[in-house]
Amino acid sequence: MNEEKNLVNHIIAACQDRKAKSIVTVDLSELPGAICKYFVICEGNTPIQVSAIADEVVDNIKKKTKEKPISIDGLRESRWIGIDYGTVIVHIFIPELREFYDLEHLWADAKLEQIPDID
Repeated sequence: MNEEKNLVNHIIAACQDRKAKSIVTVDLSELPGAICKYFVICEGNTPIQVSAIADEVVDNIKKKTKEKPISIDGLRESRWIGIDYGTVIVHIFIPELREFYDLEHLWADAKLEQIPDID
């Protein structure tokens, strides 16, 4: 398994640990000029949950892979938090903003994978 896919799997597990909903991976690796190889997109019901998911992702990735994010944006309001790992970017939304921006469908040629919710 390649490094990026391994990172994506650890991110998904961290999101699931904090009960993130509607997790989707967007595979951009085959698209020329894409800003990264993968997006991981999910949502939390409230800004508090969005913040908790982001914290879990950063902590989990640091423990499992020793990687630190290049940058994290959106922590102040926690309505949309972006975590940039270079080849993988994580987007954690509240439901209204996720629906509004609809990142999953910006690239028509990208491969989407729906991850089942864990209840």
